[in-house]
Amino acid sequence: MDPVRKNWGLKRSVEAVAVGVVLVGVLSVFLGLRPQKIHSSGCHFPAIYNFGDSNSDTGALSAVFYRLPSPYGNTFFGKPSGRISDGRLMIDFIAQKLGLPFLSAYLDSVGANFRHGANFAIGGSTILPLDGRMFEGRFSPISLDIQFRQFAQLKARVKEVISQDKSSYVSATIPRPEDFSKALYTVDIGQNDIHAGLRWKTVDQVLASISDMTAKLALTIEQLYQQGGRIFWIHNTGPLGCLPLVLAHTQPEHSDLDQSDCLKSYNEVAQEFNRQLKEKVLDLRAKLSDAVLTYVDIYTAKYTLISEAEKYGFIDPVGQCCGSQGDSPHHCGLNATTANGTEVFGGSCSNPSKYISWDSVHYSDAANEWVAKRVIEGSFSDPPVSITEACRKHPYFDSSQK
Repeated sequence: MDPVRKNWGLKRSVEAVAVGVVLVGVLSVFLGLRPQKIHSSGCHFPAIYNFGDSNSDTGALSAVFYRLPSPYGNTFFGKPSGRISDGRLMIDFIAQKLGLPFLSAYLDSVGANFRHGANFAIGGSTILPLDGRMFEGRFSPISLDIQFRQFAQLKARVKEVISQDKSSYVSATIPRPEDFSKALYTVDIGQNDIHAGLRWKTVDQVLASISDMTAKLALTIEQLYQQGGRIFWIHNTGPLGCLPLVLAHTQPEHSDLDQSDCLKSYNEVAQEFNRQLKEKVLDLRAKLSDAVLTYVDIYTAKYTLISEAEKYGFIDPVGQCCGSQGDSPHHCGLNATTANGTEVFGGSCSNPSKYISWDSVHYSDAANEWVAKRVIEGSFSDPPVSITEACRKHPYFDSSQK
């Protein structure tokens, strides 16, 4: 979920990245990240292929540009992990639930292992290709269509390498060709398209462009289907108007806010994107008869947490943990100079687990865990199935098409 831009240098803003490099074997041994056992009746996914932005980027932007500084990663990993969070992302919880190791980023050349899938998500990515203004705004040039091309290249190269090299190293680090059709394909992207649009266009102009966004996303799913993908887990976009950064930048009047102090206009655009995305998923179900597509309502899951934050042990639901210094927030993990010349550091709050937002854009480890648990169990899915049953068509599919 990265609704906003992130700059590429450490001295610039960190507003749209979510990066991380995970050495799966080391983490499993030293951090106790053992895959969870799955009941024999559940699906057995051999791999996950993920496409998205900084909400699920586990190392791409980090590998291409720079490593995030402390306090990123400190809560869970004890050091910067590359993810824009103090800990894990939702894709990490999904992998653990399915008994798989954390996904390596496709663009990470150090310590990557693609035996159980690959992560093509990169912070700042968009569904639609960038225009010049978005590129200057520091959004990623690696849009969804390029992520698909990377996947297609990986699949083609796997076939070539296996035919040429039978070593144990190769068999342990690259996917098995037969696993591509059995894998889970996860998609979580769109927030940056909306955020970029609302920065430079009117609300009506952004609303008019949503059909292009959702059509492109649907086309990518069809292309993945043509490449052999059959099981898809598709996230909609979250409540953009509840992000602390959006609220700080727009300076809304009280009348512009809803009962949870979120910016109504931004959330309404996000909801329209989600409505059209769901329509596309329904169309794809009818068109791709042997595919299984699950639509996941991330928006409602996140808004539920924000609107009932105190009930679930969180405080200040539209505030941030890292980089918040009173009325003068600073970029998390970076030094900054105030108007009076004082140098300050954007440090962490004392208890990140109490905050939903980690750095004004991305969720904390605790918030990601809360959302992931409910999403994984099917509470916010259409059809309402657990991710461990996402390989099977549900009776709901048939009734929903009538």
